[in-house]
Parts: sequence; structure tokens; C-alpha cells
Amino acid sequence: MDNKSTRALAILSTIAAIPKGKLSTYGHIAQAAGYPGNARLVGQILKQLPSDSSIPWFRVINAQGKISFPENSENHLRQINALKAEGHPASFSKTYLTEKLWP
Repeated sequence: MDNKSTRALAILSTIAAIPKGKLSTYGHIAQAAGYPGNARLVGQILKQLPSDSSIPWFRVINAQGKISFPENSENHLRQINALKAEGHPASFSKTYLTEKLWP
């Protein structure tokens, strides 16, 4: 396996481990996967994820506690709907994020 595949596997495995009801940030995922400071790498890997993937990509938000997709885009709405289906609100307060942040 090349380095790129190894990184992708580590990052996707970390995202797959996010428990239902919890959220994480790109930076936290990079850190937990062993690639601190590589939040953008997490985003790049998630962009390549097939739309029918079982990886809970929608539980990953940005460091400001927001969805990174452009507002009202198809992917933004998909993420909001997936988060709402797990009981999350459409927007997150700092208190809520502190409570729900993983790891």
C-alpha cells in the first residue's frame, strides 16, 4: 500500500469510528488518525468518497462548527438531513459542540 492509500485508510477508519450522536472536525479526525495538521487532507479524502458509502462522513464538520459545503447546495442539504436524522439540530451552538465533539 502506498503512503496515500495508508493515509486514506487511517482517516476513513477514524471517521467510521465516530459514534452515532457525536460529531468531529476535520482537524480532530486528522489528529486521531495520526496526521496532525492535515485537516485539508481529510476534506480531500471525503470528497472522493462514493455517495453510497456507509462511512458516516456527515458527522464531520469544520472547526467553526459548520458544514463546509456551500449553503443550500445538494451536499449541504444531504448533510443537514443526515445529521437531523441522528437527532442533531441544523446549526450548532458552542455548548452543543462541546457536548457532542468526538474524540
